[in-house]
Amino acid sequence: MSDTLFQAYTPLLFWTGLGILLFRFLPETLPRYLGRSLYWVGVPIQIFTLARQTDFADRIGLAPGATVTALFGGLALAWVTLQIVKRLTRASLTWRLRDSIAQSAIDAEAICASADPWQSSRRGSFILSAIIGNTGFVGLAIVPTLIEQRDLGWVVLYSITHNVVGSYGLGVFLASYYGRTQHQGTPSGWLRQIREVLTVPSLWAFGLGALTRSIQLPAAIESGLHQSIWVIIPCALLLMGMRLSQLQGWKSLRSALLPTLLKVGLIPCLVGLAATALRLTNDVRLALVLMSGMPTAFAGLILAEEYELDRELIASSIVLSTVLLLVTIPLWRSIFG
Repeated sequence: MSDTLFQAYTPLLFWTGLGILLFRFLPETLPRYLGRSLYWVGVPIQIFTLARQTDFADRIGLAPGATVTALFGGLALAWVTLQIVKRLTRASLTWRLRDSIAQSAIDAEAICASADPWQSSRRGSFILSAIIGNTGFVGLAIVPTLIEQRDLGWVVLYSITHNVVGSYGLGVFLASYYGRTQHQGTPSGWLRQIREVLTVPSLWAFGLGALTRSIQLPAAIESGLHQSIWVIIPCALLLMGMRLSQLQGWKSLRSALLPTLLKVGLIPCLVGLAATALRLTNDVRLALVLMSGMPTAFAGLILAEEYELDRELIASSIVLSTVLLLVTIPLWRSIFG
């Protein structure tokens, strides 16, 4: 176990740390160009290669279902948790106002309603932080090293489904609902969301890779595809380090603790229990648990910028969940591996 963790942690720590250190010496536009290159070229090549070398078992069709269940189950958990936190916050503010300004309960409650810190934009960021994970860059870089090659299909399908249904489906819907809603409900808004889903390059790369598994490509191309993965993974981790160095949410880590614990703690634990109940093999169960427990996705920041949500909360969740990943990976391997 220690050898496998060392193999997974070494590139994670080295390339991410290098990205953090080098960013100050690099052009500020580099992360954007690197991210777009990985989105349109790098990750699709990786998924295409993994799809071609993956043996899709009979029960692998459960992967999309597990992903969707984890997303909507996480949404329900986050919503319930948010209601509890809002009630506790408001009650605390009410009692403090009663003691400090000695007003009636009605006045105190009215003031609390106007001073409620959980405004719509903050609620949206809380939910997005708890359910949208970095299954593309981080998940595909780490999880394949921790499971058997025959079960890679579960990882690939989880990542594809999560990006399409999660980031570009549910994520966009929630961001537009809790943020500014000028696009929500309009024909152009719905058409734009459909277009974004249909143009996800990883989706097409997966389909092309799965359909061409029986086709033997020239040896040079096959070799180049396999070797490219060892370039794509470091680039993805470098990008994560650069993005982490740009975040300004370090001072508000405490507010991000709750959505982070949901994202990397409670949700993957429930996924593991459900996989156990379905009697999935250990590697498949571990793959689903690890993918569901990936850190909060940088896509959340993009949605926060686009729909004017609380960027600081999502940024803090990304930082905290990325750090906790070093603890949760060995924890999940010991429990569900």
